[in-house]
Amino acid sequence: MEGPRDGPPPGSGCLLVLCGKSRVEKDQARSLAAKGSLKLKHDGNEIAITLRAAEGEESSLASPEETFRTQMYMGALSTSRFGGFLLWSPCLPSTQDVVSQNFGELPIGAVCVADFQSRGRGRTKNVWESPAGCLMFSFTVEMEDGRVVPLLQYVISLAVSEATKEICRAKGLPPLDVKIKWPNDLYLNGLKIGGVLCTSTYKSKKFSVSAGVGLNLDNEKPTTSLNAVLRGITSVSHQLQREEILAYFFNNFDHLFEKFLNEGFQALEELYYRTWLHSGQKVVIKEERGDTAVTIQGLTPSGYLLAADDADNLYELHPDGNSLDFFQGLVRRKLG
Repeated sequence: MEGPRDGPPPGSGCLLVLCGKSRVEKDQARSLAAKGSLKLKHDGNEIAITLRAAEGEESSLASPEETFRTQMYMGALSTSRFGGFLLWSPCLPSTQDVVSQNFGELPIGAVCVADFQSRGRGRTKNVWESPAGCLMFSFTVEMEDGRVVPLLQYVISLAVSEATKEICRAKGLPPLDVKIKWPNDLYLNGLKIGGVLCTSTYKSKKFSVSAGVGLNLDNEKPTTSLNAVLRGITSVSHQLQREEILAYFFNNFDHLFEKFLNEGFQALEELYYRTWLHSGQKVVIKEERGDTAVTIQGLTPSGYLLAADDADNLYELHPDGNSLDFFQGLVRRKLG
């Protein structure tokens, strides 16, 4: 990921290829393409969108390197709730903008994938360029209980980690143990390889959540990538493919999300704590009256960090909203 670059200038356009797995989703793709009702704005300017329904199993452009292999993806996708309606583009400002600006037009569970993003979105309004070699996607989720919406990013992060391990097992490869750095970064071998972003709006007693994921698959810079690490631990030449990872992600997310809705996040906590980087981590809270050392115990019900000091006083830790690294700017609230 490199520095931010401007998106397509006004008057230029983006191609979106619409695909469906089921018959209903294929009909939806053809209908949306025919209506031409999807919109996209960048910095207040309307960007022209060319919509095209995929004619066959493979959607393609002139260059094979710019092709998302729909047949591979759909063949590996086993869930019917998420990912069966696909929007793919060779270049977009941001997949997150596509799904958030067109949430009402898209079926719930629809996913948008881009080969290249010129204005990828992160927390605190950070933007960056996401080159080819990354898996970049955003999808739609609908939820009713606003108290648990902030926890969705943890479920998504878990699904990425579980999907990566599962695809390695399925192919007889050494496992890649993707870890979670709270709240929404993905790490491998101590280096950041991706992240999660969720934004939401509230209407008609439901939360419309646009969930975005970026995962470095092939680029060894600026940190490392899944396939670079894989090459270092096995002599097998097989490389992980973004189409397969995306399908495995949705397969895992579907059952994790179902468990989350039915049983609460506590049903996933054991798995989450095995996956994150922070159990027993000591952090220092810097305050005007002095520094306080605390040890992270887990998460509070609202999704913030639970920590204890040497006297076993419990605190909920919040980011201060100013620091790039959450752990460099934590604010504590005493519990109990």
